[in-house]
Amino acid sequence: MNTSTAVTTEQNNIKPADVVVRGNADGFLQDVVSGKHHLRADEPASAGGSDSAPGPYDYLLIALGVCTSMTVGLYARRKQWPLENITVSLWHSRIHAKDCEECDTKEGMLDRIEVEVDLTGSLTPEQHAKLMEIAAKCPVHRTLKSEINIRLGTA
Repeated sequence: MNTSTAVTTEQNNIKPADVVVRGNADGFLQDVVSGKHHLRADEPASAGGSDSAPGPYDYLLIALGVCTSMTVGLYARRKQWPLENITVSLWHSRIHAKDCEECDTKEGMLDRIEVEVDLTGSLTPEQHAKLMEIAAKCPVHRTLKSEINIRLGTA
């Protein structure tokens, strides 16, 4: 955010953006600022990018995977369960709606995210089952499963 935008935002009592993404029209590479953190995003070479950073769907999977792991770990710590490590592996694909028995939509294409959670430690079968239940309740999972209202505006 440039200085004039920051000043205007503060004067209008509008909350500064949580994330700011900047790029130019020459390619896909983007600079991302989230608080004090600086990241980059790009597309793979097969999609016309330079593959110099994760792509948008990679970041979506990262958000879900990180939140899942953090939520499971927090729950286990609070319960003082013997969870040692959490590995969350994720895949994004597009599928035909007719091939999804558990989906409400039956026509067209759907996005599918597959999540595999591996938990290590001396957990009882009941503890393991509860942690897997908790994994599906992380805030990002809930957000992705809910209705999302995205309001697009101009600065």
